[in-house]
Amino acid sequence: MTMNAYSPADGHGIHATVGDQIVVGGPTIGKPGRDGEVIALHHDDGSPPYDVRWSDTGRTTMFFPGPDAHVRHLHDDDTPRNEESPNGAMASH
Repeated sequence: MTMNAYSPADGHGIHATVGDQIVVGGPTIGKPGRDGEVIALHHDDGSPPYDVRWSDTGRTTMFFPGPDAHVRHLHDDDTPRNEESPNGAMASH
C-alpha cells in the first residue's frame, strides 16, 4: 500500500483513482481525522477534485485536498483496469 502526500513544492501533487481512500488529518492535535472513498473523478489524470463518500457520515461531497490530505491506494499496481474506463467512474458535470 502506498501513499501520495500533497506536496506542491516538489511538483508531485496528489493523484487518486476510484476506490482509493482519502485520509485527512484532524483539525487539532489529538483529534482524529476523517477518511472516505473516492467514488468518482473529475479529471482523467486523477488530479483533484474528487467525489468522496465519507466514512463518518456516509455523505458524498466534492473534495479539494489540502496539505493534510493523503491518498491510500487500496489496489495493487497489477490490478487489471476496465479498458473502457481505466480511471474508474467520471463525475458528470
